Amino acid sequence: MLPTHALVGMALALPLTLVAPEYAVIALSAGFLGGVFPDFDMYLSHRKTLHYPVYSSVLAVGVGAIAITMPTPVTVCSVVFLAAAAVHSVMDIFGRGLELRPWEASSDRAVYNHYTGRWIAPRRWIRYDGAPEDLGLSVVLAGPLALTVDGVFRRLIFVLLVVAISYALVRRVLPVLAVTVVSILTDRLPSWLHSHIPARYVGASRDSSV
Repeated sequence: MLPTHALVGMALALPLTLVAPEYAVIALSAGFLGGVFPDFDMYLSHRKTLHYPVYSSVLAVGVGAIAITMPTPVTVCSVVFLAAAAVHSVMDIFGRGLELRPWEASSDRAVYNHYTGRWIAPRRWIRYDGAPEDLGLSVVLAGPLALTVDGVFRRLIFVLLVVAISYALVRRVLPVLAVTVVSILTDRLPSWLHSHIPARYVGASRDSSV
């Protein structure tokens, strides 16, 4: 889930905040933004448009080499952002597929690999976003972060945890809610918006069990 990705991105910046505290604010901010950025494609072509498990990883390594030799706010921000985005894309491989009810394990698509031009199959180590193990990962990551940072970043971590817990509590009823809302709105939306509604919401049955 998105809070986990955000916390992972910030955790990647944590060592840098300890060895180079002058870059703490920019590194933590870049880690947060890079952690959530790939999911901006949620209503485009999810896990394809902004998910680059290979290219973003390679680019992060290259920019990281530059940042080591020439540490500046720009290079530090860039490498942390790219690393967080790369880890996000790779993490999604070990979670669910693109199905509306991921606990049913009905999709063989996790993340699109632009290098090979193929979808990578989900490993499902994390059964679905918002699963207890997903929430547990968020809690584990939030601990050392909250003990290290302060001010606005500590408050951000608290907000992320609240969102994570709330999402985990309602996750298994969200498909029914989403399909119901989409079915109500479809006839009321302009036709040009219909193509932007993910097919998993349109094709699902409103009364399917969760």
